[in-house]
Amino acid sequence: MTRDVLIAPSILSADFARLGEEVRAIDAAGADWVHVDVMDGHFVPNITIGPAVMAALRPHSTKPFDVHLMIAPADPYIEAFAKAGADIITVHAEAGPHLDRTLQLIRSLGKKAGVSLCPATPEGAIQYVLDRLDLVLVMTVNPGFGGQAFIPAMAAKIAAVRTMIGSRPIRLEVDGGVNPETAAVCAKAGADVLVAGNAAFAGGRYAENIAAIRASAQAAVRRAG
Repeated sequence: MTRDVLIAPSILSADFARLGEEVRAIDAAGADWVHVDVMDGHFVPNITIGPAVMAALRPHSTKPFDVHLMIAPADPYIEAFAKAGADIITVHAEAGPHLDRTLQLIRSLGKKAGVSLCPATPEGAIQYVLDRLDLVLVMTVNPGFGGQAFIPAMAAKIAAVRTMIGSRPIRLEVDGGVNPETAAVCAKAGADVLVAGNAAFAGGRYAENIAAIRASAQAAVRRAG
């Protein structure tokens, strides 16, 4: 069966002076999810947005809000993001000592739970929490900034995580350096959600950009059988 590949444009690459308008634009252009990168200047070397901004954006789209918490500690802020309208809340395996407890918290709030892995973190970090997960996010750049180049070694990691997931109903997401060329690499390795920042927003050609990424990924899935 051919897997559908979802496209989740990251608003990290949006015009922050026009965030509401940008969210509406990617929604209309065919985005499947809206990816919200939350950075704290501590866990990663950048600061982005918090729950209040996300709550203000929530009315601008009915698409799932895919919230990626690049913050440590994450637990004190999970409820706030849940109340702000997150549909999926992803935390980093490296951001706290009690990952299982954190995932239980996310699910207790009625949200889907995800775990993200930095490039140097082995996939074994999620081995014992797989049954708590709705999503695994493989970082294919070092988190903190948009516009970085895809790390080729991460293709093998994506494939390894796909094998770990097996038949479980867990989405496998990739974030970092995704464009029409690397989308094919990620999809062939087993990814079924692609986060695209600069490649989705480039030139204001939202629909054209999203369609190009999707077409490349789906073609790779078909070729892989």
